[in-house]
Amino acid sequence: MMIKALMQNVTLLLVLSTNVQAVAAEFSDGPVIFGYGKHAPVQQDIPVEKSTELKVVFDVSQAGKDGTLNRGYDSVARFLNMHVANGVDIRNIDLAIVVHGSATNEMRSAKAYKAKYGKENPNIELLSILMKNGVQIVQCGQSAAYHQMANEDMIDDVEMALSAMTAHALFAQKGFTLNPF
Repeated sequence: MMIKALMQNVTLLLVLSTNVQAVAAEFSDGPVIFGYGKHAPVQQDIPVEKSTELKVVFDVSQAGKDGTLNRGYDSVARFLNMHVANGVDIRNIDLAIVVHGSATNEMRSAKAYKAKYGKENPNIELLSILMKNGVQIVQCGQSAAYHQMANEDMIDDVEMALSAMTAHALFAQKGFTLNPF
């Protein structure tokens, strides 16, 4: 009896893992940012209208694990890709990232990052692509001071704010919502 139940559980696990793999295979990048921001088609109960206007700021305070790409920046790419893929006009999407805490060091230019860590900054490519697609990136000045990072050490086009708190308050005044992810 126990062997039969065990065999049924194993069969069920195999079926479920096959289904999970099938769903995972549907994730793809693009149509705006390729190589990042993978998303999947979803049968929506709350559809996003094509005329939707999105003004969203993302908060990134934790550095990527072990010097790898920060998932917070990839989430911004996913947000942009999935909404454009679902018909929202890219001109109606206004995104920003406020960076503080340990993620501050990821705002270092290639030269400054290599001087500090002896290796390449794994985030520069994606951050540059995001900025080329209109994403505003703002560095917390208080975190920059704490991490001894000067404006000239930052990736080009990253903007310095007095603080992350100030940046979020200013974005809120401009009608941005804070994405909790």
